[in-house]
Amino acid sequence: MYEYNKEFYMTPHNRAKKGEIAKVVLMPGDPLRAKWIAENFLENPKLINDVRGMLGYTGYYNNKEVTVMGHGMGMASIGIYSYELFAFYDVDVIIRVGSAGSYTKDINVGDLVLTKKAYSESTYAKYIGIEAKDSTLEGSDELNDVIRKTAIENNIKLTDVVVHSSDIFYGANRSVEQIASDTKSQVVEMESFSLFANAIKLNKKAATLLTCSDSLVTHESMSAEDRQTKFVNMINLALKVVEKIN
Repeated sequence: MYEYNKEFYMTPHNRAKKGEIAKVVLMPGDPLRAKWIAENFLENPKLINDVRGMLGYTGYYNNKEVTVMGHGMGMASIGIYSYELFAFYDVDVIIRVGSAGSYTKDINVGDLVLTKKAYSESTYAKYIGIEAKDSTLEGSDELNDVIRKTAIENNIKLTDVVVHSSDIFYGANRSVEQIASDTKSQVVEMESFSLFANAIKLNKKAATLLTCSDSLVTHESMSAEDRQTKFVNMINLALKVVEKIN
């Protein structure tokens, strides 16, 4: 395993050299999903990070350079990785490509959604000096517009949602109905709020595409294997967006 040495590594969490990470990065939570994306969608993917098992690859999609790298689970984890990419590797755009649980019967397992706004009880934004009006932050309007137009052009169904970025995976003391009402959200995940906070602080662009992997209403869910491999529409859409903006 690699040991951090500031003379050779940019950060304690990333062994990639300056210039090995593209200006546009796709970030799934699961590093094995990053590996799957690189091996199945990119040309000439090169492993550029494996510190702590957080796999990252840089390759090409239709001659456009792109990096795919995992971000782990939760706001603290994506907060570290996205901040380092923006601040130390000069990344301009991060598109999170992740999974979510549905709070409503209107969003079904397998549906693809775009995060127009992230609600969170987290203090992450507060402590990096970003104001979250009504406890919400938004991604890049410009980037979201490109994503919506690209979805229409490719006949990919995409629904705008408010996401609940929660710090809690187990043991919530409210019902699903109460949480959905309190947060005014349709789906839940654990990362978008801090990603958007970092992008705002560092004047970068960020967006979140999510595939609904579970329904907290009907209790349907995808298997772990499905989560890793059956998000094809989401990845195709994200890469077509990369092609446009890169």
